[in-house]
Amino acid sequence: MTETPAAVRRTQSDSPWEDTLGFARAVAAGDLVLVSGTMPVSSGLVRAEGSPYEQTLLAFRNALAALEPFGLDAESVVRTRMYLSHTRDVEEVGRAHRELFAAIRPATTMVVVAGFTDSRVLVEVELEAYRAAYREEFRGDPA
Repeated sequence: MTETPAAVRRTQSDSPWEDTLGFARAVAAGDLVLVSGTMPVSSGLVRAEGSPYEQTLLAFRNALAALEPFGLDAESVVRTRMYLSHTRDVEEVGRAHRELFAAIRPATTMVVVAGFTDSRVLVEVELEAYRAAYREEFRGDPA
């Protein structure tokens, strides 16, 4: 039997996909917290059908909620990923991302994919957060 190191902690949400596929909503490994692909779902239902902007806001809010058990919020986010089902939605998804993260400026990737497990979903997101205390040596110019 494999034991999980004490430095790794997993959390679940109410998503039925977590049990079906066997994954955690978020995993903390040391100071890094990874949030799994998160869709615009609330109470088990896809929300904001047809609105890439609203779906992006909801998906990111769901992903940010997964950081809360670790004592983190948007300011801890160092990387985001956005998966879109249509190129036409780039501007609206980007607008939602900008509203949430413009002041934080995480490393970001946006890609267009063939589709999602539910055709009403227009966007799915992922987050990575860093939970170590801000260190003096990282202030100022990164060079």
